[in-house]
Amino acid sequence: MRRERTLSFMFAATLLWVLAPGDPVVADDGSYKTAGGLAVYLGVLPAAMVQGHSKDRPEETMHGGVPRGRHAFHVVAAVFEVENGARIEHAAVEASVTPLADAIAHVAGVTRRLEPMVIAGTVTYGNYFTMRGDGPYRIAVAIHRAEAAKPVTLEFTYDHQTR
Repeated sequence: MRRERTLSFMFAATLLWVLAPGDPVVADDGSYKTAGGLAVYLGVLPAAMVQGHSKDRPEETMHGGVPRGRHAFHVVAAVFEVENGARIEHAAVEASVTPLADAIAHVAGVTRRLEPMVIAGTVTYGNYFTMRGDGPYRIAVAIHRAEAAKPVTLEFTYDHQTR
């Protein structure tokens, strides 16, 4: 079981690493969006996929440690420049996760910094969030770059199913 979880996590992380914004097959489809010259690939994985690593592995201690429970999820974003496909490795990235019904009612969700993670020699950003109920969630990802006056924010709708 531990090996299966490790392989599943590595597959998902590798998938985010391999995807490139210049791919003509990919369109804005819920897990990929573009805005302000940036392209973001978003992944949402059960935190349980990361559990079970030895304490000396970065997966077990990243973002303050893997939360336990079936409602804990790892939100991951890979960020690229649209113009040349270059990966953005030096940015402050944060995400806000809100059940869509709350977002429509203007109830604030949970906002956390997405911390940089080195996977297969490349940088992605991630952190853990709790998602309890079924249904759509709004995930807003804000990318703050030193050379930009304002952050670029992209909103995703994630259809969360607990079954």
